Amino acid sequence: VEATEIDVATKTAGRILEVLANEGDFVTAGQVLAQMDTAVLSAQRREAEAELRRAKTTVETAHSTVKQRESEKAATEAVVAQREAELDLANRNFARSEQLVESRAISKEEFDTSKATLYSAKAALSRAHADVAAGDAAISTAKSEVIASEASVLAAQATIERIQADIDDSTLKSPRDGRVQYRISQPGEVLSTGGKVLNLVD
Repeated sequence: VEATEIDVATKTAGRILEVLANEGDFVTAGQVLAQMDTAVLSAQRREAEAELRRAKTTVETAHSTVKQRESEKAATEAVVAQREAELDLANRNFARSEQLVESRAISKEEFDTSKATLYSAKAALSRAHADVAAGDAAISTAKSEVIASEASVLAAQATIERIQADIDDSTLKSPRDGRVQYRISQPGEVLSTGGKVLNLVD
């Protein structure tokens, strides 16, 4: 009779916590045969979970920043409307002043004041438009921070899933029904990746 030998080995390096089968034991598919120490992996998972919580908080903060920047832009747009109204008034006053100064109804000084007010209103409107443009840039930056924060959340979730997969793989199970032929490693031993723990015969 020809039998198939199967090695039960570790996927990742680590210390054997316990071996639950002895030489000669009959085992069934899916039966737990050994348990690797997962203390380090559990700590890594807790660290990754903390990072996930931090990343989620960052996403919430980034969304709040976007809303704040949008509110600031709305305020600057209101200032633009106000500056446009002021410029319109300054234009009208300057046009009247031009007519009045020609008929000497007002002094040259009053005309100069009207002219200065017009230039000031134009400058104020330009500043207001610049503030709106800066608001657009701030919103774009805030939205890019949201995207980066959401990417950090996904990365943290993937890290947790990877660590959990390693923890799950630290429970060594029998791949099929068989009999334990050799107990290769003992509890307390540190094995490298792919280190053999038991040898089964199908």
